[in-house]
This record gives sequence, C-alpha cells and structure tokens, in this order.
Amino acid sequence: LMSLRNIIAVVLTLISLVLLIPGLTEPALTITASMKLLGQERELFRQEQSILQAVQNLFESRNFFVGILVLVFSIVVPFIKAAVLGFILSTRKAYTRYRLFLFVRSISKWAMADVFVVAIFIAFLAAVATDNLDAFAGKGFYYFAAYCLVSNLAFQLFHIDKPQGYPGRA
Repeated sequence: LMSLRNIIAVVLTLISLVLLIPGLTEPALTITASMKLLGQERELFRQEQSILQAVQNLFESRNFFVGILVLVFSIVVPFIKAAVLGFILSTRKAYTRYRLFLFVRSISKWAMADVFVVAIFIAFLAAVATDNLDAFAGKGFYYFAAYCLVSNLAFQLFHIDKPQGYPGRA
C-alpha cells in the first residue's frame, strides 16, 4: 500500500512530465537584432530556439560535447527518472527498490543544472546587449524551470524505507 506522501510524489511527477514536454519544444530563448532606419525600428534578425532545437543545432554545428550534455541532462535524465520511479513503485524487492531510489536521488541533483546554464546564458546575452541586440527567455524556459522545480519537489516527497540489513548509508 502506497503512502499519501508517495501518492502526492507520483502525481507531482506526472505533472512535471506534462510541464517537460512544452519545456523541451516551446522556444526557450529568443534573440533579436534591430536597427533604426529612417526613424523607425526595423527587426533585422530573430531567432527562437527550443531546447530540442538547440540540441539539434549543437550537433549540426559539431559542438558534440555541449550537445551531449544538454541532451543528457535536459532530455534523457528526466525521462529516466520518471521510468525508474515507475519501476520502484512496481517492484516488490526491497533491496532493488531502495537501490533504484538511491540511483534516482543521485541523478536528481543534476536536473536544475540546465536551468541555471540557460539562465546564465540569457543573463550574459542581456548584459552584453546593445540597443540593437536583445535576448529574452521564452515560454519553454519557464516550462522547463517549472518541470525542474515540480520534479525536485516530487522526489523530495518520495520516500522509500531502507531495507533491514541494507549495507551503506542512506
């Protein structure tokens, strides 16, 4: 029988996955360049990128290391966490359940890393922006940040008892 605390954690995990999809597909960053021409502001350039588009562009531009980091921590880890949580809830073996719980707990701390990287990147662009260049966070950034916060809250609530006789620390 699942505790109320774990039921809430599962519901929050499902909500976090609903937030993750637009977090990956909606524009996370928009960069615009403009200039005054004949007294009117004219947009010369606008680029909006979602996290998925950014990963694709990183691979196309041969920035494999950065592309792999964003792919792993923004896309792969969130889905692995959700899948392992489902497996934890479905397995009856206490040792397996607890070891998987420790694994997810260890990778959970990396979930916010991507939000901080994007936030720092946006802050950097805003700081160096001139009158002709602007950068701002899009809906995707806020969905992804909400995913991270809700997912981390869900995992903070989730609890698995350490099996009797289990070696090591919790």
